[in-house]
Amino acid sequence: MKDTLKHRGMRNKLAEILSEKGIGDKQVLDAIKAIPRHLFLDSGFEAHAYQDKAFPIGADQTISQPYTVAFQTELLEVKPGSKILEIGTGSGYQTAILLHLRAKVFTIERQLELFKKTSIFFGKIGYRPKKIIFGDGYKGLAEEAPFDGIIVTAGAPEVPKPLMAQLRVGGRLVIPVGIDDQIMTLYIRKSAKEFEKKEFGSFRFVPLLEDKN
Repeated sequence: MKDTLKHRGMRNKLAEILSEKGIGDKQVLDAIKAIPRHLFLDSGFEAHAYQDKAFPIGADQTISQPYTVAFQTELLEVKPGSKILEIGTGSGYQTAILLHLRAKVFTIERQLELFKKTSIFFGKIGYRPKKIIFGDGYKGLAEEAPFDGIIVTAGAPEVPKPLMAQLRVGGRLVIPVGIDDQIMTLYIRKSAKEFEKKEFGSFRFVPLLEDKN
């Protein structure tokens, strides 16, 4: 698939829609305009790629709704050079948005099918996360901690303690918490033991699964 003027026009329109829905960070909107979302979907969904909807990507996973991607990214407050841990690589679209914002991205995917597919895809389109890891996102990535930001792209029944521990002081954890519907939750680390918590309403995600082994 190619990225055409038509696709770019559709992305511009999508960014307008997200702006109308309340996304105010210009850099996030510019990233939405820049990243060719249709390349992250199976070709059969190309006509729908710039609708504000989630779509299946295989392995019982979805590519998140663009509004959700933009909302979570905005909450992260990514700066150039920010060290970000992403839990749930999925299609790689959220990863690409973070990379466009010049973050240093470490991303973990527990579904082997998606890990292999997305790793190959990143190479083809020239996106370069710092690391793509096949593993259990519940555990985070202690060897690369601390992180300026952690973003979880699946619904967690509770906040994994390792993720809290791997956030630097001043860092931000964005995570949807709940079982059926999730509450988008932001934790800001204020000190070694103190976190500020903010909630931002109901969203729906596929579940974050923990490796019990």
